[in-house]
Amino acid sequence: LVDEAQDTSPEQWQIVRALAEVMADDPDRGRTLFVVGDKKQSIYSFQGADAAGFDRKQAEFDQLLHGQLRSSELLCSFRSSPAILRVVDQVCEGLDGLGEAVARHEAFHEGLPGRVDLLPLLPRPEAVEEPPWHHPVDRPVDNAPDIVLGTEIAKLVRGLLDRESIHGDDGKFRRVGPGDVMILVQRRGLLFEQIIQACKAEDVPIAGADRLKIGAELAVRDLLALLTFLTLSDDDLSLASALRSPLLGLGEGDLYRLASSRPAGRSLWAELCNRSDAFPNVVATLDDLRRTVDFMAPYELLEHVLSRHGGRQRLLARLGPEAEDGIDELLSQALAFEQDAVPSMTGFLARVQSGDIEVKRRLEGAADLVRVMTIHGAKGLESPIVILPDTMASDHARSGGIVAGPNGVPLASLPDDECPELLLEAKAQKREASLEERNRLLYVAMTRAKQWLIAGGVERAAKGDTPLNWYKSIEDALQSLGAIPCDGSPGVLRLQHGDWPGPESDSHASRPVDDRELPGFLNGDAPEPEPPVIPASPSNLGGAKVSGGSTSDEGHALRRGRQIHLLLEHLPGQPDPKVMAGRLLAHGPDRAAASDVDGLVKLALANLERHPELFGGDALAEVDVSAHLPTLDHAISGTIDRLILRPKHVLAVDFKTNAVVPECPEDTPEGLLRQMGAYLEALEIIYPDHEVEVAILWTESRELVSLPHAIVREALARSTIS
Repeated sequence: LVDEAQDTSPEQWQIVRALAEVMADDPDRGRTLFVVGDKKQSIYSFQGADAAGFDRKQAEFDQLLHGQLRSSELLCSFRSSPAILRVVDQVCEGLDGLGEAVARHEAFHEGLPGRVDLLPLLPRPEAVEEPPWHHPVDRPVDNAPDIVLGTEIAKLVRGLLDRESIHGDDGKFRRVGPGDVMILVQRRGLLFEQIIQACKAEDVPIAGADRLKIGAELAVRDLLALLTFLTLSDDDLSLASALRSPLLGLGEGDLYRLASSRPAGRSLWAELCNRSDAFPNVVATLDDLRRTVDFMAPYELLEHVLSRHGGRQRLLARLGPEAEDGIDELLSQALAFEQDAVPSMTGFLARVQSGDIEVKRRLEGAADLVRVMTIHGAKGLESPIVILPDTMASDHARSGGIVAGPNGVPLASLPDDECPELLLEAKAQKREASLEERNRLLYVAMTRAKQWLIAGGVERAAKGDTPLNWYKSIEDALQSLGAIPCDGSPGVLRLQHGDWPGPESDSHASRPVDDRELPGFLNGDAPEPEPPVIPASPSNLGGAKVSGGSTSDEGHALRRGRQIHLLLEHLPGQPDPKVMAGRLLAHGPDRAAASDVDGLVKLALANLERHPELFGGDALAEVDVSAHLPTLDHAISGTIDRLILRPKHVLAVDFKTNAVVPECPEDTPEGLLRQMGAYLEALEIIYPDHEVEVAILWTESRELVSLPHAIVREALARSTIS
């Protein structure tokens, strides 16, 4: 089975022929070659498709199969209304490249109401003066033809949704919905983007672009600049871009004064911190993000920027609703990256910035949304209403580039007055082939419509007919079929089939007014919400954390404790724990002095060797636990260093690095008893059918001490929550 045969490339035909030759060599096996194609829809020459080769292949396979190839022509259209098919047939009569003799279509749905509307051409806007020098060079002028046309198309769609009806599947007319409308353009460009932007401005539900280049989206570039700075604080350019973006909102003057007044060699970030009084909110935001960038996955950090710091709201306020597509796609890319790679921010930035990522989105399954697509992208799709906005656009084959000479030999193109006869003929053939493919492109575009086809455009700068002018082809076809001016729509030429209800003059006028009295809560102030209950930390329930005889420096003790915890968390299972320990202590958040490294590593390894059951495969590390404790009548949330689950037993172990180790459980500092009491009660709630045991591993003495339930319960009852 060869489907879409009109778009099959020569290389693909070679594969099909090889298979067919096997069939021809053994005709008794009853094998079948089934080829389906429509030469009128061959529009992919840039992918190697050859419309002329379609007929050649038919003759070739007929000869290969000894004249047994049967050809059937399917004339019945199961999609479009008779009104649309009549116009399509009439247009095809005057176009080349659609086949020797184009058969007329037969409508399967003979009674389906249909319309073909030709909108009056919009007058071409007058040329404006040179834009101000400070405008970006790629910024289009406000009255550019594509800007004006895109705005008018959005208003047209808004009118369709507000006032018009189409034939529903139940045989009755219904109001036009956003999902009934498909807008087809010849190429992605300014018009494509303006239609999407203008539709969003008109509050038209729209699916966005069918292809999205992530790196070209301004909102994405602003977010990537911010993320790049967060990974490298000395990147002045990325910071400057982020500061000028809506995310941080500095003006051009603020940025210039900040950057120009700094001493030589000082980074922009250092200068910003030095002048934090002038930009307190900006510095606070960046400080928060820099603290979290190493501890959040890319998606989590992006959401942190967009939600907690209001980044999404600021970007949409400055760039418009169309920026949302790029933001959401960047989030999708972050999620996809985390699924198949180590979720580091530098890795994510390398992937996104290494190439121009283009995402193709399948709009045929879009919910009740207007679709804007290229004609090539809409191949195989259909819609009750199809709008062709740019039928006046021309696409002359470029005279430059490469042309195919005899036997397909590539020839460099030259200006006509410098070309030899052979090259002139090759260029003429290329122009003719391009024209024929554009004719087929028009056929594909028109036959996407089921009930209503609408065509329009903007007047060309140069007057006069041209064979590349779709508008003229449709206009001639409508006039020859007896189309008449549309009542209520000045300048619109319409061909209609079947009865069709007129538009509603006001979509709101016919709706009954509900004069019921509104409930009182709608007019009053909403009650103040109760403040959220913040869970207490088990390590912050009051009480001393160290024994009375301890004389160690508190800051040094805390840092040493974090270092030991880090080693005990990451060293189990490492093939070379000493090397890993050195790296952790050298590059971790609490870097150890060189003189302390050996002692810390020896202590950690001694604990691992003494208690292998705590660091084996069954032990869970850094287990988050949350519960509402009846004893406190309050929720707690904490992290247990080691949790071992057995069929009927749960062991929770917390590491303590106190220099003074108590001689018995009763001498354990009060704050630690309260903490372990909270873990005990929480685990008894979570695992009601298990026996729960809580213990402390004193890392200095390498002793694992189980704490009696009575002691920790009594301590928990004495807890205070601040």
